[in-house]
Amino acid sequence: MSSPSTSTRRRFLQALAGTGASGLAGCLATEGTGPGDSSRPTPRSPPSGSADVRAALAAAPGEVQPGADATTENWLYDGEFPGPELRASEGDVVEVELDNELADGTTIHWHGVPVANEMDGVPDVTQDPVESGGSFTYRFRAEPAGTFFFHSHVGLQLDRGLLAPLIVEEDDPHVEYDREYTVVVDDYLAGEPRPLSELESGSGPAGGGPGGSGGGGPGGPSGGGGGPMGGGRGGSGGGGPMADRRPPYAGLLMGGRLPDDPRTYSVREGERVRFRFVNASSATAFRVRAGGHPLTVTHADGRPVDPVTVDSFVFGSGERYDAVVEADNPGAWEVRAEAVNGDEPPARARVTYEGVDDSAAPGAPSNGGRALAYGDLQARSPLAGIDGSPDRSFDLTLSGRQGGTEWLIDGQAYPDADPLDVRQGEHVRIRMVNRSPVLHPMHLHGHFFQVGDAVKDTVLVPGHMGEVTLDFVADNPGDWLFHCHNLYHLESGMARVVRYVG
Repeated sequence: MSSPSTSTRRRFLQALAGTGASGLAGCLATEGTGPGDSSRPTPRSPPSGSADVRAALAAAPGEVQPGADATTENWLYDGEFPGPELRASEGDVVEVELDNELADGTTIHWHGVPVANEMDGVPDVTQDPVESGGSFTYRFRAEPAGTFFFHSHVGLQLDRGLLAPLIVEEDDPHVEYDREYTVVVDDYLAGEPRPLSELESGSGPAGGGPGGSGGGGPGGPSGGGGGPMGGGRGGSGGGGPMADRRPPYAGLLMGGRLPDDPRTYSVREGERVRFRFVNASSATAFRVRAGGHPLTVTHADGRPVDPVTVDSFVFGSGERYDAVVEADNPGAWEVRAEAVNGDEPPARARVTYEGVDDSAAPGAPSNGGRALAYGDLQARSPLAGIDGSPDRSFDLTLSGRQGGTEWLIDGQAYPDADPLDVRQGEHVRIRMVNRSPVLHPMHLHGHFFQVGDAVKDTVLVPGHMGEVTLDFVADNPGDWLFHCHNLYHLESGMARVVRYVG
């Protein structure tokens, strides 16, 4: 299929912005297998009965000040940036009423949680956008346990600040810890986001600049994940046909704060501290290090793994890692998140032992050491039903064109792209080859998948012919978005719908 016409792309952007009530409906169905076809399996219903956790959430404009000299107007959940953390126990029924006080339509997507299809929050795929002045009630069961987050899935609203952590607490954690912190890393845009097609070309954050994104990437050359995660800078530069153009970010955030005004996490000597790292950025992959302490990774995308001790890890937009730190090196230390595909100063926070002078200069992380690779991750609960040969396979090529403003899967730009049809109960395999020079964090809604021995919902596909293979079981009927979680790549077409057929 050819790339979408200008008029089709305009209709798509209107739908993403909440101004088109059903602009995608015709793009997501083909004759004989449309939403009204009785042969299609029925999506499961949201949980019934009384809710264990209830919350009212307002999406509204608000001012944020992430640094001493940085103030901007954002769109926020309950006036907080990041939004308020939502916590539930494993198995709880959660009910969240979203009140839309924005000028545009909006939704909430519960990233990583396999909710019922109608609760997934994708405009014109699973629901109409919640209109300005309207409300919508989301209901889902908080399972499995893990570190998740929620965000708007309309247009570029994620890059306006509509994001917040979601923590589902385990009944029986497989690692011991004495204290925990949720650490959200993000990229900070001081102004209204614009599509890539409207960004001026050039160097630096606005045009791709020196950081087109590393060629090494997670997973190495095979789906099993043997290579280093991240690979460093390099890539396309500013002028190539597939340059990784990024918005003009004013900085990088950790815990909603810029590097010149860092947040402090207090610890006590002898404690085991669990850090839940969430990459809620719109366009940035980060390498995370901790000064003076190794990181023992215990969870990937919320799912428990055999603990593995490393000095750093890279995660892309939408990925999460939990890591336990042994507080055995008293002092003040810095946790740092450096952009793999950008040149902004690293995001950072202080880890300060109790009794240490708050004015003490923190020790910085050192470079080098062991970097996490997907091949290091051994899921404690591998997926059932993916042994042997798959029932259905897709070989997909990730690529781009037109100066890095159109991003494609098999040469097609969503919404003018064929769905990936599956049947309930099938073992599905997706093999991706990345012909572009930049990283693509690919996220599947409604399902977990397995990459090598890791169970995840988002996976980085490295550039320069990097290859990743994922397997999942089609056990959650409906229409589900599969897309690059770089918001600007999604907006520029890098998405498909996984569609259950009869």
